[in-house]
Amino acid sequence: MSAEIIDGKKIAQSMREQLKERIANLQGVTPGLAVVLIGDNQASQTYVSMKQKACENLGIYSRLIRMPESVSESDLLSTINELNEDSTIHGILVQLPLPAHIDETSVIEAIIPAKDVDGFHPINVGRLQTGGEAFYPCTPNGIMKMLEYQGIDLTGKHAVVVGRSNIVGKPMGQLLLKESATVTYCHSKTADLKAHTKQADIVVAAAGIHNLITAEHIKEGAVVIDVGMNRDSEGKLCGDADYDSCKAKASAITPVPGGVGPMTITMLLFNTVESAERFSKVK
Repeated sequence: MSAEIIDGKKIAQSMREQLKERIANLQGVTPGLAVVLIGDNQASQTYVSMKQKACENLGIYSRLIRMPESVSESDLLSTINELNEDSTIHGILVQLPLPAHIDETSVIEAIIPAKDVDGFHPINVGRLQTGGEAFYPCTPNGIMKMLEYQGIDLTGKHAVVVGRSNIVGKPMGQLLLKESATVTYCHSKTADLKAHTKQADIVVAAAGIHNLITAEHIKEGAVVIDVGMNRDSEGKLCGDADYDSCKAKASAITPVPGGVGPMTITMLLFNTVESAERFSKVK
């Protein structure tokens, strides 16, 4: 068996074309996304630049607010409050990680849930748990869109999520559960990881450990979703799954790069447009 490659770039592009139509139906309202970037972290700057370019290509108004590494927490919270009140802004994103002197939880909770397009606010997290209307975290929600696009029915399937972060692992399991999958959470400290993943119809590898999942960890015909963004000994971008060995055994697999990555920014755009629709009451 050779796995079907789940093309994240293709799916993301298809979704962005649909978003253009939704933006056109907003009757003169331009979706607005504000990104707050603190300090000079190169990876953060690169990621923010990608977000801005994606907004520009789609017709979303993007505002970048740069603040020095030394910015006080009170000044940052004041800026967020101004954005909360700004009617031209429908989504607010504070690029992580933050400097050590700023409390991440306070910053996340300062963004009103209606503009929390990252899906990190406790109210949105709670609504995800209870099935209410909410913004879902971009990476796990993007994975759900990929599975839907591929026509993979999750009802009754056993999904193993390897990873327990608030950004990917935990919400991933909740979204799978929402679609009637049976979910097992594992992580880097799980005893006999293989015993769990070998039972899975779907394996989501999101622990941030290079080659944590190999062909020996999956059963024949499993779907492998690789969220990992690591570097191998040669500096090449790679995931949490050993792509070549898993590809020979899985029924479908996401590559790294070109799999889950393109969907994350697309879902940020999706949430921003969704927010603009809610504020303008257009659906």
